[in-house]
Amino acid sequence: MRIDLHTHSTASDGTDTPEELVAVAVEAGLDAIALTDHDTTAGWAAAQHAVRRSGRAGRIRLVPGAELSCHCPDGRGNSITVHVLAYLFDPLSQALVEEQARLRARRRSRLHAMARRMAEDGFPVDPEALMAQLPADSPGGRPHLARALINGGTVASVDEAFARYLGSDGSYYLPRTDTPVRRAIEMVTEAGGATVLAHPLATTRGPTVTADVIAELAEYGLAGVEVDHPDHDAPARARLRALAGELDLITTGSSDYHGSNKTIRIGQETTDPESLERLAQRCTGSEIIE
Repeated sequence: MRIDLHTHSTASDGTDTPEELVAVAVEAGLDAIALTDHDTTAGWAAAQHAVRRSGRAGRIRLVPGAELSCHCPDGRGNSITVHVLAYLFDPLSQALVEEQARLRARRRSRLHAMARRMAEDGFPVDPEALMAQLPADSPGGRPHLARALINGGTVASVDEAFARYLGSDGSYYLPRTDTPVRRAIEMVTEAGGATVLAHPLATTRGPTVTADVIAELAEYGLAGVEVDHPDHDAPARARLRALAGELDLITTGSSDYHGSNKTIRIGQETTDPESLERLAQRCTGSEIIE
C-alpha cells in the first residue's frame, strides 16, 4: 500500500482544490492520503465527497487532518516554530475550532502586512487584491504572496521568493503568534485525535528541536514523528527512526505536497500501513473515509 499522510489543498496554501488533490492521488496510484491543511478543516467535506464518488471508491482512503503551527522550546534555551500534524480529531471540538480561527485570522493579518510592506517598497503586489483572492476563511500564507511575486515578474518560483524575501531571515518576513506545542497536543488528544511532529529535523527550514524535547513531547502525548520527508536527509531519518524506537513513537512518511507551489510529487514519501493502523487505533474523533 502507498500512503501519503501530509498534503495541502487550496483550503490553505496548496494549489489543488480538495477534489483535484484526490484526483491527483488516484492518478499517482496512492491507496490513502491525509488532507492536512494549515489550521483549517475547510477542505474535509469536499475531499470526502471526492473520495466517495471516485472511480476507485473503496480503494482510495482519506485521513482527515490538519497541520497546526506551534511554538516550542528547542532544548537549547530558545523558542522556535514547529508544526504538528493532527489526525482524525473531532472537527467540532470547541477548543480546536476557536484556536484554529485565531490562527487563521493571525495568518491573514500577517500576510496582508507583509504584502503592504512590499507594495510600499515598490514591488508589484496589490495587498487588497491578494486578500480578496483568498477564500473567505482561508488562513492565507507566504506562498500566496510568493505567487503574487511570480505573477508580477519579480521571481521565477516560490522557492526563489522565500530565499530572497519571505523566508525567516528575509527582509519582509514577519513572525506569527502560534499555539504552545503542549497545548496543541492536549487539544487534539481531547478531541479524540492523534498528533505527529512534522519534519522535526528539517534543518533547511530553520532551527530544530533536540531529541530531549521530542522525548518530553512523547511523555505529554505526542503519538509520532514524521521521519520520511523530502527535507530530511538520510542521517536525520536514521536518528529519528532510532529515537522513535526508543520512545515507542509511530513513524510516518509524507510528501508535504503543495501542488505547483513546490516541486515535490505527491506520494514521493510514504507511510507504512502498520503506522496508519496504529494512528487510527488511538483516535475516536473522526473516521478514515473510504
